[in-house]
Amino acid sequence: MDWQGQKLAEMLMQLLLVASAVAAFVVGYAMADFQLMLLVYAGGVVLTALVTVPNWPFFNRHPLKWLDAAEADRHPRPQVSAAPSTAGKKKAGKNK
Repeated sequence: MDWQGQKLAEMLMQLLLVASAVAAFVVGYAMADFQLMLLVYAGGVVLTALVTVPNWPFFNRHPLKWLDAAEADRHPRPQVSAAPSTAGKKKAGKNK
């Protein structure tokens, strides 16, 4: 799953869970049945899991292009210099 696919999966998850919660509330209120409301919501959760958990092809529309090993060897990562840090030093001031 690529980055855009993860974003799409999360958006679909939120949308489907809210829609199933609203539908469950409306059905439960109209029928005055708490158990039916829970069953409708559980069905929505199962549907959401079936849509968002598997790695469906529409989640892989923008695959990442990885470097070959030979290409990565030709362009090594830049080294971070070990410059002294001033973040841990205290300011000189008056002591009370």
